[in-house]
Amino acid sequence: MKLALIIIGAILLTILIVWLIDKFIPAKIKPVVTLVLWGLIAFLGYQTFMSVYKPILFNQVKEKRYAQVIEKLVDIRDSQVAYKEVKGKYTNSYDSLINFIENGKFAIVERRDTSVVDEELTRRYGGVETRVEKTIIDTLDFVSVKDSLFKTSTRYKTMMNVPFAKEGTKFKLNAGEVGEDDDDKFPVFEAYVLKKDVLHDQDKAYIAQENKAISVEEIKGDAVRVGSMEEVKVNGNWPKVYDPKS
Repeated sequence: MKLALIIIGAILLTILIVWLIDKFIPAKIKPVVTLVLWGLIAFLGYQTFMSVYKPILFNQVKEKRYAQVIEKLVDIRDSQVAYKEVKGKYTNSYDSLINFIENGKFAIVERRDTSVVDEELTRRYGGVETRVEKTIIDTLDFVSVKDSLFKTSTRYKTMMNVPFAKEGTKFKLNAGEVGEDDDDKFPVFEAYVLKKDVLHDQDKAYIAQENKAISVEEIKGDAVRVGSMEEVKVNGNWPKVYDPKS
């Protein structure tokens, strides 16, 4: 905005100069000087236009890139949630995650409530049959994790690679536990990439401004992330415009 005001001021000043030239410069050289100044006005006008248009282009680029980054993070999240369902914890290894997707299985179970004779209580009450309620879990079948999450797609093999970033850039993957003591610990994970890595070829000033985003319609902070190492959650830090299912 500041640059735009400066350029607009320069244009107005140039127009004033053109008017002064028209009034006071000798007619012989007036056409040349006037042509140069109008060329300068056109250049400054273009600069003014671009000062407004460049942020629009940057926003279009970042939104397109963030959308594809988030698609990858959602795949990582879904894979981690499945891993925890079977293993009881998360992993910080993509190799382990991929191996689990390819070879792991979900158990299909059926839960049913029934009552059974409690022999201990029956003896205690002198032989009077005493029954207790119990939930019985029957395993009916097993299904492939890969078929459940990705069907015929193999995109899970490259879900760790950050789109649009420099070659070799991967999402940082962490896993661990949070809690006050050993009896009160919960598994957690996070996967993230810095915004500057996704937007590495864009204007540094715009990236710096993007890192300070606080609007509810923007991705807050300097990274796009899912999960947390400080609290138990599996959602991402992006607004629903990017991922309505998060």
